[in-house]
Amino acid sequence: MTQTQPQQHNPKTGLSKLSIWCINHSMVCVGLYICLVSLFFLAFPGVDLWASGLFHFGDEGFKAENVAFLRDVRHLGPFLVRVIAIVCVAVLLIKLLVPGRQPLMPLRQPVFLLSTLILGPGVLVNLILKDNWGRPRPRNVEIFGGDLPYQPVWKISNYCDSNCSFVSGEGSAAMWLVAAITLLVPATWRKGALVFLIPLGLILSANRVAFGGHFLSDTLLSWGVTLLLILAIHHLLYRKTPPLVSDRQLDEWFTVKGRRLQRVLQRLAVRVRRALRGIGRVFAER
Repeated sequence: MTQTQPQQHNPKTGLSKLSIWCINHSMVCVGLYICLVSLFFLAFPGVDLWASGLFHFGDEGFKAENVAFLRDVRHLGPFLVRVIAIVCVAVLLIKLLVPGRQPLMPLRQPVFLLSTLILGPGVLVNLILKDNWGRPRPRNVEIFGGDLPYQPVWKISNYCDSNCSFVSGEGSAAMWLVAAITLLVPATWRKGALVFLIPLGLILSANRVAFGGHFLSDTLLSWGVTLLLILAIHHLLYRKTPPLVSDRQLDEWFTVKGRRLQRVLQRLAVRVRRALRGIGRVFAER
């Protein structure tokens, strides 16, 4: 009589299944992340003060912001964002100005990058959250030498009028660099891109905490809300069937608009030449 061997649970198999589920339900996972991080910092606000306190040195304040190298590192993030945005705009403009040529890349890519940049770090983080939640920055709260009380996450206050602490703009831009670009690069390049982008994103985000510009919770939540928006737009453009707009539709739209623009420019050029000839004749008659 044979005995059946009890099945042993393989932790790797369970972790693999969890990873696959998270990939297939990425927006749900990010939503849960935002909720858990928010609840944690609402329950333990001292963690925020403790994390910022690691970089505060009494009367000397947040010394990291006086280190020239770290200030240069802070400017690296916005520089990379500007370069990518300029390249995306250039790709769309070239297609518009030379509509008969094939685009330099599938047009959904620059549209995806620009839309997520504008709506994420631009509108959601800077215009909506930072300008309306009124959370004082660490360097401005009483425990770190300021004159304002600490405010918990998600609490709207009038202690700050604009460009406030909640949430981190640099953290949002760092997440955009990591997530938006990783979603677009070919699968064979993805690991290499992550090896470079994840440390860069962590450094850019941690830099602001070290400067006393943001609390730890500002950074962690900025990652979450930005990633959720990026995933939502990626779903609309790439995963939805049919997608909100396809590369072919964008190509056709830019081709039609580009040819219309060419006709307008040609008519304008004719009018300018006629006007110049008329001016030339007036001076010739004199």
